[in-house]
Amino acid sequence: MDGWAYAGGALRYEHCLKPGEPARPMPDAYLLIPNLMSTVAQPSELAAPGDDRTGVSGAVLHLASTQGEVRHPGAEARAIRADTFSRLLDARLPQLTRDFAAGAAALDRDARFPFDNFAQLQRHGLIAAVIPQAHGGHGAGLAEARRIIGAVAAGESATALVLTMTYLQHRSLVRTSTRWPDAQRNEVFRSAVTGGALINALRVEPDLGTPARGGLPSTIARRTETGWRLSGRKLYCTGIPALSWLSVWARTDEAEPRVGVFLVPRPASFQDGGDALDRPGIRVVPNWDHLGLRASGSHEVILEDVDLPFGNAVDIRPLHEWAPAGIGQRDNDAHIEQQAWMSVLLGTLYDAVARAGTEWLVTFLNTRVPGNLGAPLASVPRVQETVGEVAALLHVNQRLLDAAAAAADAGQPDDDIASGALKFTVTGNAIRVLELALQLTGNHGLSRNNPLERHHRDVLCSRIHTPQNDTILSAAGRRALAAFRVHA
Repeated sequence: MDGWAYAGGALRYEHCLKPGEPARPMPDAYLLIPNLMSTVAQPSELAAPGDDRTGVSGAVLHLASTQGEVRHPGAEARAIRADTFSRLLDARLPQLTRDFAAGAAALDRDARFPFDNFAQLQRHGLIAAVIPQAHGGHGAGLAEARRIIGAVAAGESATALVLTMTYLQHRSLVRTSTRWPDAQRNEVFRSAVTGGALINALRVEPDLGTPARGGLPSTIARRTETGWRLSGRKLYCTGIPALSWLSVWARTDEAEPRVGVFLVPRPASFQDGGDALDRPGIRVVPNWDHLGLRASGSHEVILEDVDLPFGNAVDIRPLHEWAPAGIGQRDNDAHIEQQAWMSVLLGTLYDAVARAGTEWLVTFLNTRVPGNLGAPLASVPRVQETVGEVAALLHVNQRLLDAAAAAADAGQPDDDIASGALKFTVTGNAIRVLELALQLTGNHGLSRNNPLERHHRDVLCSRIHTPQNDTILSAAGRRALAAFRVHA
């Protein structure tokens, strides 16, 4: 049997007698992922009996890394790549959900960062999912990214949040409108493909709050002979125990300051357990002790005279050019698409948490038999009605998220007001779902021996992501009132 075998981010075309038997490479067999259409270099890199396996096209799943001559794929090969990636997700995501769920309670209890989860994601090539194929990634669109985030969040929500932030950063660099220099952009891509490097934006400050509401950051980049020297303090730095790249929002010390993104490389990951320097000038203060998403490692970061080359000022502009009225059409289009991706992925994350809670709820209601009832709680009409409301809320979420992802992938993303409305609706529905679940389950639902109370704590965190509900509703209200005046 001929088939495509995926391993460590690489897809080979091989000859297999039947699933489960050793694979032999076909002549000039191709690697589709991540080394786009490279040729297999050594037969010894192919699978041996006993390796991990999947039923993708009857092929063998094995771990290998191959360097070879770059070849350009034809339409058939691209179609095979897309189909195989979809099958890979079908084969791997359910098990990832189960694996992550098994350790989620302990991670939450100890507020411990899920390093092992990210190692597993990298083994399956999923950290680089949205990076273009030409750079070694899968080139996933929003619908595929949504599948991954949903499966991860159903198992362990903090892992999904950190992965979401990395996906959003990668997606912003895919667009032709990005202002980042090629060297820095390509290195972020390369490090994710080869090493699973994570990246996130560091924006929130003690005095400024979130820059989404305006104002100059206190974090300052001072010009030196060789580049920039960065100093400041950032809060809620999600994923900082494992981030390899910090996308820091700061201003220059110029007479008319420019504002924007400075890329800080961080080769040594901070390990939980102390207030420590992990590279000269970066100090992580492990003070994240939150109600929900406790394993996200969203600690405080202090930057003390971090030296950067000129090229790592990857996107700095006069402040007015960041305002909606000051950006050009290409930047505006990029902003709209980024908002669509953010709303869909964050909505997917919290919807998945609500679905995980609902799965536990349904099991509880079908197996709990009170002595005075003599039948499962699922037989009670009031319970059935409430679960029907849960099902309706989740149905609305799925339709909204699927439609928004499809529109974005078709090049027609929702505008920022519609994306905000989606976030408001989907996250509100997710919160309501788990509130209803707690009403039905009482002390059982609130017990830390069961996962429902953890899911409820996690889903409450949906309210703090930008844009917050007051901003979403004010913008939607202004548009609605303006439309009335126009037509009156």
